[in-house]
Amino acid sequence: MPNGFPVGLADLLRDRGVELTVDQPLFDTRRRVKNAHELAGIRRAQRAAEAGMRVAAELIARAEARNATLALDGELLTAERVKADVAAAFDEHGCSSEDFIVAPGPQGAVGHDMGSGPIRPGEPVVIDLWPRDRESSCFADMTRTFVAGDSGDELREWQRLTHEALRRVTERVRAGADCKALFDAACDVYEQAGHPTLRTKEEGVPLREGFFHGLGHGVGLEVHERPAMSIYADGTLVAGDVITIEPGTYRPGFGGVRLEDLVLVTEEGCEVLTDFPYELDAAAA
Repeated sequence: MPNGFPVGLADLLRDRGVELTVDQPLFDTRRRVKNAHELAGIRRAQRAAEAGMRVAAELIARAEARNATLALDGELLTAERVKADVAAAFDEHGCSSEDFIVAPGPQGAVGHDMGSGPIRPGEPVVIDLWPRDRESSCFADMTRTFVAGDSGDELREWQRLTHEALRRVTERVRAGADCKALFDAACDVYEQAGHPTLRTKEEGVPLREGFFHGLGHGVGLEVHERPAMSIYADGTLVAGDVITIEPGTYRPGFGGVRLEDLVLVTEEGCEVLTDFPYELDAAAA
């Protein structure tokens, strides 16, 4: 049984003479190589994610600056409004999601803050979507960052670095690629530009700026599966893995830029399943 097997059910089975052994790697391995049905569901979920992201970008692009906030159709543009329209797009594509991230400004630099409140001109909005296909129960996962109005030199540089990290890692993805080495490739980009990463942080001190999270993870019947690509990663990719690649850099009190693509690992390289622009300018999406 896997690590998350219910204790109550385990006790019931043991009382009836059934011997249970925890073997999480068995289940992780079985689920890593996606079958045709799962891949079809992941692709449908990814199309839903792109539809939702396009709706979010259009809302931000159409909004007008008003007293240091954005207004649309005579009302403040808020994360809640964006979420409602994105969820409707998921539904139209046969998918749903219990929640997802639309995090404006400083909220985008706080781990998995789901985001709330008004969206302001010139601030980054991190949008991370993981819809689930109803037919297959499989997920997709993607992230883009948008800015309404002038993004400024600093955010444009963060976007350039993040896109470069994404590109370098994607070029290295193939069956047999070392998961830790992929994480290191992303860290190299940020560290060379002076941004802190988990490799450079002081031991015992939490890192709250720079590239402070893992590079990516498997996606399938759960939105977070094996393999993991992080500073603690071990093992290699296998053909049939579906993984995210999601580098980002952040500063507390200001926000951040994250980009995330979904890719299918093959023997020779990978197929990028995400089809969406990377620009900060929402009007370019």
